[in-house]
Amino acid sequence: MTETRTETFALDDGRALTLTIAEPERVVRGGIVVLHEACGVTDGVRLLASAFAAEGWLTVAPHLYRQDEVRRLSGDSVLADTDVAFAFLAQRGIAPDLMGVVGFDLGGAIAMIVAGERTIGAAVSIAAGGIINPVSPALPALIEIASELKCPWLGLYGDQDDEIDSSEVEKLRDAVIESGMATNVVRFADANHRFDSAPEAAYESWQRTLNWFDAHLR
Repeated sequence: MTETRTETFALDDGRALTLTIAEPERVVRGGIVVLHEACGVTDGVRLLASAFAAEGWLTVAPHLYRQDEVRRLSGDSVLADTDVAFAFLAQRGIAPDLMGVVGFDLGGAIAMIVAGERTIGAAVSIAAGGIINPVSPALPALIEIASELKCPWLGLYGDQDDEIDSSEVEKLRDAVIESGMATNVVRFADANHRFDSAPEAAYESWQRTLNWFDAHLR
């Protein structure tokens, strides 16, 4: 498995952000920005970054916040931080249409917010909350931005999720169609919030994520 490294990346305009980076050992196909959940950049996030790198994607996980700062998140702050991650990829010669963003839970909600504001190649949200009621007071509800998507978006949800009602997921499915972008919402009948109750669904969600980026980042 590809090892990760963590460093501070600074732009000429003074912006700087801590990034965890995983580089492919072969030709770089494009870039993936991995957005972490409320616990921050954990070993699981590093493992995910390594897994994408093993598939040929230059992968970067921006350190968006500490656990005690979640409620301070705003649309402007998450866009500013993900822009730094995209700038890192751009400096490595990766064009916007070869950049993707993916996140789980809170990171999944942020991934969709980014997809509604930035013209990139594709986005994937896994178990993204905040569909009707935003996950942070200064973030939009996903249903409010669903029609504004600027790139293909894939949403993956488990029907056994105690935190997200499947009726909200269906409302989101209907809403994203209005964006005119390629979208897909997949519900897994036996999966819970973290997909750990259904290994087959977890594997399928991973394959669907890879296939989504394969299809749209080209």
